[in-house]
Amino acid sequence: MDKGKFGRLDRLVKEKRRDPYQIKEKFPEPTVCTSCGAVFTGGRWVWMEEKPQKANRVLCPACRRIKEKMPAGNIVLSGRFLKSHGQEILNLVRNEEKAEKALHPLERIMDIHQDGDIIEIHTTGIHLAKRIGEAIRRSYQGDYQLEYPDGEKSVRITWHRD
Repeated sequence: MDKGKFGRLDRLVKEKRRDPYQIKEKFPEPTVCTSCGAVFTGGRWVWMEEKPQKANRVLCPACRRIKEKMPAGNIVLSGRFLKSHGQEILNLVRNEEKAEKALHPLERIMDIHQDGDIIEIHTTGIHLAKRIGEAIRRSYQGDYQLEYPDGEKSVRITWHRD
């Protein structure tokens, strides 16, 4: 069979997966999130004390993820160490969220589930998940693993210490 100008015929074409929460088009400025109040202005989402009076209204990507229960970051903490340091670790997690969220409104914790010696944290963005994971690794050592199961659209972090 002649391959002609198309090259190999037995190669599978790998489709690019698109993150439905990654907005490609720009919102009209200003745009205010109807749920959290973040404002899209200057090409990015920011927090503003005074919301613009005449603004487009939408649900921001982070609030959409929360509403649809579709986290971008998944952090699983486990081990006996959590029994004696769980609250301390959760305080660190909340402090990291507070710092990241102040600068980047789309980076938030969606929920935290605790079951015995396992804590699972879901985030709206991969950057917050990585920041939390790195802070725990630096502060408490242990076994740390970071994976991108969907390319760079989501992140899974596991940390364990006995």
